[in-house]
Amino acid sequence: MPLKPIDLEYFNQTGKNVHECIVATSKRARQINEEIKIEFNQRVELITTKTESEAEENDINPDQLKISIEFEKRPKPADTALEHLLDNSLTWKYKEKEQVVAPKEDETPEEEENEE
Repeated sequence: MPLKPIDLEYFNQTGKNVHECIVATSKRARQINEEIKIEFNQRVELITTKTESEAEENDINPDQLKISIEFEKRPKPADTALEHLLDNSLTWKYKEKEQVVAPKEDETPEEEENEE
């Protein structure tokens, strides 16, 4: 499979910097990979397998082989994630930092005395 060059200036236009876009793309690639794993495992489970006593070590299940070949022909998760980024369908947002408000030193003892 040939390499696909990507203009890094596009990353600067899409996000704040190149590294931000690369991290977002890699996280999306991991998500896609997990989805593919789940789908593959579900389809393999549907295939009825032989019991261990009937199966031989070199025996290959043709249905499972077809499914494996089908999944190998699919585009790689990184390529799919890059396509999503280039199509502007990949978005991300930052987690908001929670601000912890510390109680004032003067108010804390008085409130405890009033409650008792």
